Amino acid sequence: QVQLVESGGGLVQPGGSLRLSCAASGSTLAAYAIGWFRQAPGKEREGVSCIGKSSGSTYYADSVKGRFTISRDIAKNTVYLQMNSLKPEDTATYYCAADLQLTRGSLSPRPYRYWGQGTQVTVSS
Repeated sequence: QVQLVESGGGLVQPGGSLRLSCAASGSTLAAYAIGWFRQAPGKEREGVSCIGKSSGSTYYADSVKGRFTISRDIAKNTVYLQMNSLKPEDTATYYCAADLQLTRGSLSPRPYRYWGQGTQVTVSS
């Protein structure tokens, strides 16, 4: 069983950048498909980006395409979400999730079995 811990959130001005980390323990992240999700108050949880396990295929929501980049550091057992050109509408709690059965990853939260506790991202001037 894998345990996930997100970090890197904070307050940033519009146009700024943050890098979120999803560190794993208890298992090797390379064996899992990983997804990043976010949830703003009063809204449903939405998929932001995901990365497949062996092929490393990446997918992005249209709202973040060209601004966010997901990557995996196998040696550090960590997945990152680099977020550039941040907008106020990116404000949310960001979660990483992992699943052993998925191959290519999914932007739907339903298939993911393991979740982190979330990290808050606030984009405001």
